[in-house]
Amino acid sequence: MLNIKPKYLVNNNGRKTAVVLSMKEYRLLIEHLEDLEDILEMDAAVKTETESRPYQEIRAELKKEGKL
Repeated sequence: MLNIKPKYLVNNNGRKTAVVLSMKEYRLLIEHLEDLEDILEMDAAVKTETESRPYQEIRAELKKEGKL
């Protein structure tokens, strides 16, 4: 769980207009967002996966096509 204690900047009407985080909190938040992005990309890859092939088979095919 994130332990972030934001501080808010407010305008003359008392409405929150910005957030201030410590660098430690900011880095932690960015790290969590990057982890979430990785998870979402993995979920999408798993949903769209149709089949897998052995590495040696793919390598042989690429060599045959002159791409390696």
